[in-house]
Order: sequence, then structure tokens, then C-alpha cells
Amino acid sequence: MDLDRKDIFKRMLAGGLIQHDDPQMSAVWEVVRRTIKLSSALNTSTDIDQIRERLSEITGSQIDNSSTIFVPFYTNFGQHIQIGKRVFINHACTFLDLGGITIEDDVLIGPKVNLITENHPVDPSKRKSLDLGSILVKNNAWIGAGATILPGITIGENAIVAAGSVVTKDVPANTIVGGIPAKIIKTID
Repeated sequence: MDLDRKDIFKRMLAGGLIQHDDPQMSAVWEVVRRTIKLSSALNTSTDIDQIRERLSEITGSQIDNSSTIFVPFYTNFGQHIQIGKRVFINHACTFLDLGGITIEDDVLIGPKVNLITENHPVDPSKRKSLDLGSILVKNNAWIGAGATILPGITIGENAIVAAGSVVTKDVPANTIVGGIPAKIIKTID
């Protein structure tokens, strides 16, 4: 099937450029409007079970009872987020997930972490378009407080991203990265 005719949500998950005037963009805005309404209820939740229930409604998939998410939690879309088992997501995290965010099992995410799958072209005439890249956080990774993970990044198994880091390149398994931009600090034995 011609890529231009393929469902916009599949194209978003495939990554790359989505034109701001794409004829299917109205479907994206419908989901965004729904997510904005549901986010209000999510962020006034009063217990972990209620948070899981409301975030499951936003993502469209059941979040496992072994995972814990603290509010506030921010997302602009929500339906391209997948959260594994025994995941912990601390307060005030932002997941901009149009390009897709997958959090595997046993991941720890500190407060105020930003997972950003969306960017814009440098060319001013195309700047309103979206340039998408998925984020994958593999099993047992730990992302420290205030870190930002940019589009198209994979955080390897057992890896640690130091607090305040900006991750612009894939993080190998069993390494610790830190800084702006994040660089390998050491290997985990």
C-alpha cells in the first residue's frame, strides 16, 4: 500500500515526517482532544489503582497491577504508550508519544523525566510538520530525575541515565550515561 494512503497512526509509529496539512491529521487531533479531557481526571486521581485505571483509558491498553505511576503525569496523545510490568514512574513526567514510547519491564523513571518522540524540521517552510521517532526503554533501565530522552532513542537493558541528562544517541546496555549531551560515564559490571 502506498505510504501516503496508509493509516496516519501507523505512519506515526513508523517514524519520519508527517506533514502538518496531512489529510488524516484531524484524526490525530480527535485523540489529542480526548486525551486532554481524560488527563484532567488522571491528574486528580487519589490512589495508585485509580491512576492505573485512568492511564489505561488514555493509552487504550491495560496497565499491569505491578506497575506504579505517580501523578501528575503528562501526555499529549497517550495511545502510543506501552508500559510493561513492575515499572515505576515518578511525579511530573512528560511523555510526548506521537512517535511511540515503549517501556519494558522493571524500568525506573525518576521525577520530571521527559520522553519526547516529536521534533520539527529545521527548514522554516516545513517547521509545522512533525518529525517522529520512537523511544524504547529496555528491561531494568533507570532514568534519573529531570532527564530528557529525544526522538528515536533506545535505552539499553540495565542502563542508567544520570539525572538531568539529555540523551541524543542510543544508550548501550549495561552502561551509565550522563551530561548534555549524554555520554558514557562507565560500564556496569
